[in-house]
Amino acid sequence: MNIRFDGATVAVTGAGHGFGRAIAQGFAALGAQVFACDLAADELAETARGEGQIVTQTFDLAAKGAAAAWIRGIEDATGGPIGVLICNAGGVRGQVMRPVDEVPEEDWHAVFDVNLHAAFLLARAAAPGMKRAKTGRIVTITSGAGLKASRTGIQAYCAAKHGLVGLTRQLSQELGPEGITVNSVAPGFVLSNPASVAQFDSYGAEGKARMIAGISMRRLGEAEDIAHAVLFLSSAQAGWVTGQVLSVDGGG
Repeated sequence: MNIRFDGATVAVTGAGHGFGRAIAQGFAALGAQVFACDLAADELAETARGEGQIVTQTFDLAAKGAAAAWIRGIEDATGGPIGVLICNAGGVRGQVMRPVDEVPEEDWHAVFDVNLHAAFLLARAAAPGMKRAKTGRIVTITSGAGLKASRTGIQAYCAAKHGLVGLTRQLSQELGPEGITVNSVAPGFVLSNPASVAQFDSYGAEGKARMIAGISMRRLGEAEDIAHAVLFLSSAQAGWVTGQVLSVDGGG
């Protein structure tokens, strides 16, 4: 299977590290013109050092109007629609597990804003161009926490990822007649950011061993494992695959 993205315009959010960096660099290495965004300028600069063409922009997707403005800017720069949209930005926004009665409302909204609301805004902004082109790929990055309870214990994170699974499936029904596929990759446990590293370390030696023993492949995942799944779902070879949530978790 020879997957290439020569001439394709690809937008990747949360591309400063982890999944997003691996995804952005993977597309660029396969010929795509990649536009990548994140909050951290220094991390984005490192992402851009990969093979191929990666144009970076630093901003907060949760800021009002930011997602739509970014999409419009890409379309203006390329003179055409986005071919592939990867909604990867997410995470727990620095939060840790607290009893539900101790969670401030603003913390709940902060997690929803980046994990779910931003994906809606990005899809809404990119859809018109994809419809005109009668083709397009949208891939969301959900989580095992979008299919069951979250290991993080963070209520907003689990609920937002479940919501993103629902958005993915609903958009696949709506946009399928327009030639646009919408799918999701649900990663298992990957040490992709400081929060996941801290969470894994908190388990101690015995807890870590139990977790790995519960994974069929007997190893934690890597960012590239997630990127490979995203590349496939974005490719021509996945043209009749839509509305799916692909768990990439080593059999965990």
